[in-house]
Amino acid sequence: MTVADRDLLRELEPVAERCLADHLRKSRAWHPHDYVPWSEGRNFAALGGNDWAPEQSALPEVARVALVTTLLAEDDLPSRHRAITEMFGGDGAWGRWVGCWTAEENRHAIVIRDYLVVTRAVDPVALERARMTRLTSGVAGSQAPRLLRGLACVTLQELATRISHRNTGIACGEPIADRMLSRIATDENLHMIFYRNISRAALELAPDAMMRAITEAVTGFRMPGSARPGFRRHALMLAAHGIYDPAQHLEMVVRPVLRNWHVFERSDLTGAGERARDELAVHLAALEKAADRFRERRERARARETAFADASAVVQR
Repeated sequence: MTVADRDLLRELEPVAERCLADHLRKSRAWHPHDYVPWSEGRNFAALGGNDWAPEQSALPEVARVALVTTLLAEDDLPSRHRAITEMFGGDGAWGRWVGCWTAEENRHAIVIRDYLVVTRAVDPVALERARMTRLTSGVAGSQAPRLLRGLACVTLQELATRISHRNTGIACGEPIADRMLSRIATDENLHMIFYRNISRAALELAPDAMMRAITEAVTGFRMPGSARPGFRRHALMLAAHGIYDPAQHLEMVVRPVLRNWHVFERSDLTGAGERARDELAVHLAALEKAADRFRERRERARARETAFADASAVVQR
């Protein structure tokens, strides 16, 4: 941690105290075991039962992919805990927040894993292998101050995961999974609010540096877990089915957060901050074009699927 980061953390600590108190006031205790249908569980071969087979899963493929993608992101807790501890340190309000955040994120991984294994929704052996592979990946660096870019990045990521969780719950078509993921999404939203409010305070204290950090976070955005093998292929599938797509990213994540920070209304930027904001505006225009192209491609694909289904129905008659 740089001297500048330590100084900024000290200035932001009263804000962190207030944000943590707000988080604890709004959050509600819940227990992973209340979201798992234990009566569906049975032993695997090592304990005299039967090992997993594909026909045992009752969830749609897109829901299985989304849940595994979500779990591997949530389960990457050692790396994420290390990164956030390095960013904030372990003292005072920052240390208490790191502990609270870690415990809540770990609860997400616990409940999703228990649900998947008990319901035999996915191959537990493949899931464990993927977890072991994921935990060997590292954390990329940045040109902006680590603290500031980290704040902007996690704000966007927490909101993105909230949306992904809710859409995954709907895609499951199963009430217990939907309730579980809705509960997790509520936690993620509260995490986002904490980081968003800290980031807004940082923008007041160091507007130019924070604007550069925001621009880097938006232009270099990656979903949690994006470093794992096969993520891109799965991300394309999830986008096609409306779990998390470019249009949602722009309209439900990036734009709302930037509006909350009043990024394009600020008058306290100097040359470096203004250049960063100009770069951000160019990137947003590119994101909008990409979102439009994605919508058009998806509509064409849906039209082809509808035409094929109609033609098949005619042939069957």
